[in-house]
Amino acid sequence: MLLYNSATHKKEEFTTHTPGRVEMYTCGPTVYHFAHIGNLRSYIMEDVLEKFLRYSGYEVNRVMNITDVGHLSSDADTGEDKMLKGAKREHKTVMEIAQFYTDAFFSDCAKLNIKTPDTVQPATGCIDEYIKIVSGLLDKGYAYVAGGNVYFDSSKLERYYIFNDHNEEDLAVGVREGVEEDSNKRNKNDFVLWFTKSKFEDQALKWDSPWGVGYPGWHIECSGISLKYNGEYLDLHCGGIDNAFPHHTNEIAQSESYLGHPWCKQWFHVHHLNTNSGKMSKSKGEFLTVSLLEEKGYDPLSYRFFCLQSHYRKGLVFSWENLDNAQGAYQKLIRRIAALKEGGEPDQAVVQEFREKFLQQVGNDLNTSMAVTLLYDVLKAKTDDATKLAVLADFDQVLSLSLLEQAAKVRQEQAAQKTTSDGGYTVTGEGDAEIDKLVLERGQAKKAKDFARADQLRDQLKAMGVEVTDVPGGATWKRV
Repeated sequence: MLLYNSATHKKEEFTTHTPGRVEMYTCGPTVYHFAHIGNLRSYIMEDVLEKFLRYSGYEVNRVMNITDVGHLSSDADTGEDKMLKGAKREHKTVMEIAQFYTDAFFSDCAKLNIKTPDTVQPATGCIDEYIKIVSGLLDKGYAYVAGGNVYFDSSKLERYYIFNDHNEEDLAVGVREGVEEDSNKRNKNDFVLWFTKSKFEDQALKWDSPWGVGYPGWHIECSGISLKYNGEYLDLHCGGIDNAFPHHTNEIAQSESYLGHPWCKQWFHVHHLNTNSGKMSKSKGEFLTVSLLEEKGYDPLSYRFFCLQSHYRKGLVFSWENLDNAQGAYQKLIRRIAALKEGGEPDQAVVQEFREKFLQQVGNDLNTSMAVTLLYDVLKAKTDDATKLAVLADFDQVLSLSLLEQAAKVRQEQAAQKTTSDGGYTVTGEGDAEIDKLVLERGQAKKAKDFARADQLRDQLKAMGVEVTDVPGGATWKRV
């Protein structure tokens, strides 16, 4: 399997420290608000990666953190604490906010067929691990205490910028909006490992430490959780591209300094979901959630399909038109699968042939767009329906589009439909005579150009929970 490594900027053959086993870590959400669909693109692609590794024969141990304390807004460990912001906004405690939005996050993941990681660890549950690492860094001379806080000393590193070569002036304090000077720092790239003194006098969550009562810095959380559950050698670290600097850069700095050996070889970064005005983010007010998509009539799996049509290392442009196209394509795909006849024995030789193609295509840097193309190749293949269904089920172990389950629902709906005709106008529905009569009457009103009556009947049907779709020669209806 070839996978692009953000640390080396090239595709590499994927290898693991322990043969046949993948220690995988995923940066989880900061649970101060609902996850927007831009965040969820990363989790969808990480989910596909995990499932493809399992599909390829690896044993995978995937760990995810939940940031429920201490996540500051800027690259300089300054700005507004996001958890405090959420608590103040909703007049709740920080832990109440954390629990509510953690539950909401995993509810959204379930709707998108995203598997829950093997270990999910809130940051507040590993305080002892952070203190142990910070103490070790102090003992080894990689950290110092200043102004009541403990800082990592970036000057002790031979190389700090792992993922990108940055312009020193661009990163200077005060150059960018929102970056404030911290007079305690010896070097501009130093970062806080443990706070006892900060501008947040009302910080709700604090713990005893050798340096006083305080709370961990954001970056130390992922190192501590990964070391606890993945061990000293991490095979694969995942996250959004915006976390490469400074978060992942700082993780590498503190982890390798503490351990005294290389930590994580492979870094997997998913690029942004963009709008026509740039990156989608909560701060811009572009706050599209899974629930909002559902309210607008979109199946969450249509959004997953939308994401799979593009490569994870390319920015994906979101628009309602693009999502409409994706949903239309997904629904058409499901109808084509529903038309396949069930029963019979699949041709295992053909199944294996397609499986090898899937491994080759998706194994080339997680090329999900080619995987989608293969779905259509299966449907066009000169083989029997039983074989096609077996191949589609096999692919769906990775793609998780619920292909066969959704197709079964379509078959059930089609089986339950009944038709009523009057004067060449045909109504297809669920066999309710009263509703059939109203839909027929609406059709007759439209034919007579009595649009006011037609609209009145449409509103009446809507109030009854009935959705009517006009088709050539009539209409179909269903309860929603």
